[in-house]
Amino acid sequence: MPAYPPAESLILTAVMPSPRDLEIARLLGWYRIPLRSAPKVVDVDYLAFYQTDAFGVDHRWRIEYFAGVRGHELTTRGELFRDQPDHPRSHEEYYKIQIAGLQPLPVPIRAERWKRVTFLYTTGDLLQKAETINDLVVHSEERQLLWRSLRERALQAESYRGSALPENELDLDPEILVMLGALGGMTGFSGEPDDTN
Repeated sequence: MPAYPPAESLILTAVMPSPRDLEIARLLGWYRIPLRSAPKVVDVDYLAFYQTDAFGVDHRWRIEYFAGVRGHELTTRGELFRDQPDHPRSHEEYYKIQIAGLQPLPVPIRAERWKRVTFLYTTGDLLQKAETINDLVVHSEERQLLWRSLRERALQAESYRGSALPENELDLDPEILVMLGALGGMTGFSGEPDDTN
């Protein structure tokens, strides 16, 4: 595995809420995203994991690891955690994203001013050059290339499910624009672990 994903890779930066979740990724080879808060496209080449405050002062608010994506499926939280059948979200749907082994970045990418992170699409090229999370935001002509890649993958996913949308119905989604950095920031995650996920 390379020290970084290839430059042309489509990468989803995703929240790693706790060290326990990192161990699940490392030992069991999967990462979960609640369907209700999932980004529009999960068919990406790699995940890069943003570590929250739960990782402690030496490892919080940074990206230290990435992993190749092998595939994904829709399941329930109860299927993911069979030892927690009475959990309040046991019947909620989750994406289970199968990943290859965790790979450490040669140099961690720090959050600096951005502590509230949910999901952010970026490229392998930007990940290779980034010193801070702000450096992962896609700008100008690169945004069009990234949008085209996301749109193609969304169309493939819809076609796979047998319910392809007409081309004119896949306009720019405001949530994707935010993930691309077009609306000036990132949304949602407080940087605190959510034990109910």
